[in-house]
Amino acid sequence: MGIDWNWGIFLEQAPFGNTTYLGWLWSGFQVTVAVSCCAWIIAFLVGSFFGILRTVPNRWLSTIGTCYVELFRNIPLIVQFFFWYLVAPELVGENLGMWFKAELDPNVQFFLSSTICLGLFTAARVCEQVRAAIQSLPRGQKSAGLAMGLTLPQTYRYVLLPNAYRVIVPPMTSEMLNLVKNSAIASTIGLVDLAAQAGKLLDYSAHAYESFTAITLAYVGINLVIMLIMSLIERKIRLPGNMGGK
Repeated sequence: MGIDWNWGIFLEQAPFGNTTYLGWLWSGFQVTVAVSCCAWIIAFLVGSFFGILRTVPNRWLSTIGTCYVELFRNIPLIVQFFFWYLVAPELVGENLGMWFKAELDPNVQFFLSSTICLGLFTAARVCEQVRAAIQSLPRGQKSAGLAMGLTLPQTYRYVLLPNAYRVIVPPMTSEMLNLVKNSAIASTIGLVDLAAQAGKLLDYSAHAYESFTAITLAYVGINLVIMLIMSLIERKIRLPGNMGGK
């Protein structure tokens, strides 16, 4: 059975919003990119912090890092979305909770909850990448840094982390791609991202094939850009004789 494609639907006027259906998708595209970028910043910073904690010689600090990973990695992502949107505002104090629920624009609420959720969930995975990278380095690097008179934090900053981050560029790329794909789940709490806009377009236009083909191509486009950027970064930071560098 053939499919009656109608790509012109995207240029038709949407029933509300003073825009076209393409404008709806473009709005969702911008939200998806914004949430993904902000969440990645959180994931990278928090994941790096706890990844370092998991490798320090202090047992208590290492345990804190382990607990963080096990907590966020073993709870389904969709449950975490609803926790940050519905439960967290009730736990931060009455004033802050009421400000979040009553004063913030609903779209801002969705955006903040989704960004924090995605960032902290992905941070648990980044944490393991950073830990594995640090532990994969020759032990002599840490010993040499300490022998030169560097403190432990300085050894991490100037010796271990620069080499560790070079090692994990490929797996970090995979985590970034996963983050973009996971952002689609944010539509379940009300975030009007690509996935939500495609569903809305389907409801109002009844063009399922065109709607979901368009967002599929949009997600592919975002991830291709990420892979290109990370490939350039990998080549830029590659050292001769290391990681296949020439």
